[in-house]
Order: sequence, then structure tokens, then C-alpha cells
Amino acid sequence: MKLVTKLLSAAALLTASATAMAHPGHTEGGFTSGLLHPMLGLDHLLAMAAIGFWSVRQSKLMKNATPAFVIGGMVFGAALAWGGLSLPGVETGITFSVLVAGILIATLAKLSTAVGGTLVGAFMLFHGFAHGAEMPEGATLAAYLAGFSIATLAITLVGRGLGILMMKADSRFSRGIGGVVAVAGGYLAAA
Repeated sequence: MKLVTKLLSAAALLTASATAMAHPGHTEGGFTSGLLHPMLGLDHLLAMAAIGFWSVRQSKLMKNATPAFVIGGMVFGAALAWGGLSLPGVETGITFSVLVAGILIATLAKLSTAVGGTLVGAFMLFHGFAHGAEMPEGATLAAYLAGFSIATLAITLVGRGLGILMMKADSRFSRGIGGVVAVAGGYLAAA
């Protein structure tokens, strides 16, 4: 149980250090900016980690496909932004993704791969659009894309790792984590 406590403490410190949303400008260059962008916003961190956490209790196909749905949605959303298209309600979509991911965890919801994959892809579309729209001027598109893809995948896999650890514990812990994520999503939506 000490390992779970340490992981939860590390996750809390990581999210607490990121209370400034991921939306200020970055001046580090393409790859570094892309790498940091998902990690510097509580909304992005919570959504990606929560989706990874939730995926652990899904069917084998959904669990294995979740990283592809996450990256696919992110890249497609960023491509929309880079193509000059608009996407209404981006911030609402981002905060809604945190709220719903928390609810999915708290209720131990299992979704079919078609429904779950569509939901994850749609959530990440909003996150990807925000990342794409906030690419620093002068950054190389490929480097920025590589950076935020790596960070996104890493956050999702950390969430999955925590979910795997929590599978061995009482399901009330998972439900509690989901409740906290949902409350955070509600707070972000209200802020």
C-alpha cells in the first residue's frame, strides 16, 4: 500500500504544480514547447491521465487501442487548427472531457470499443486543437507535434499504470479518484 500512497502523492504534487493552465505562450522552441504544453495544464494532465486510468477496466481491444485513439484525436485536432479551421467550444470540450472521464472512472463504466474510442477521440480532438492553435511562432510543426505526442502518450500511460495498481486495491479507491477528477472537471468548467 505504500507504493500506491507514494504514486498518489506524486500525482497530486504534479497536478498541483500545474495549476496554471497550459495555454500561455511557450518560448522554448518546437519540440520542448510541444513536450511541455500537455504537462503544464491541469486540464490536459487530468484528462489524459484519467483516460489512461479508465482504459484499464475496458475490454482488451479498447484498452490496447486507447493510446491510438488518444494520439489520433490529438493529431486530428491539431491538424484542424493548423489548417485554419475553427472548432467552437474548445475550452468547454476540454473541461467536459475531464468531468466525463472522472465520472467514467467513478462509476466503473465499461463502454464498447466503438463508443469508448469515439468518446476518447472526440475528447482529444479538443485538446489537440488547443495544442495546435497555441504552437509558438517559429516552431517547427514536426518537432512540436512530436513533443506533444510523446507527452500525451506518457501522461496517458502513467494514468494507465496508476489504474493497474488500483485494480489490485478496493474499487472504492478508484471510485474516489474518479470523483476527485470529476469535481476538478466541474471546477474547471465553472472557473
